[in-house]
Amino acid sequence: MNSYEVLYILKPDMEEEARKALIEKFSAIITGDGGEVDNVDEWGLRRLAYPINYITDGYYVLVNFKANSDIPAELQRNFKISEEVIRFMVVKKDEK
Repeated sequence: MNSYEVLYILKPDMEEEARKALIEKFSAIITGDGGEVDNVDEWGLRRLAYPINYITDGYYVLVNFKANSDIPAELQRNFKISEEVIRFMVVKKDEK
């Protein structure tokens, strides 16, 4: 299994329960296919470097996980179809 890191930004106007459910949904995608979530770090509400679709703030979430090579593609697919995700980035970490 490979080590990955994903950072995604959610819309700031989401209800707390909806935000928690969405974070759990993305974690369940990782664990559902045999992956392991190491850490979910919610950075909270922060100012974006530049406005995206007239949105100036976002809720940042960083997830470190280990999974097979097909899980990041599935995560990216789910990020793209979710209207609450503003931006996302999945990175494979070095094993050093």
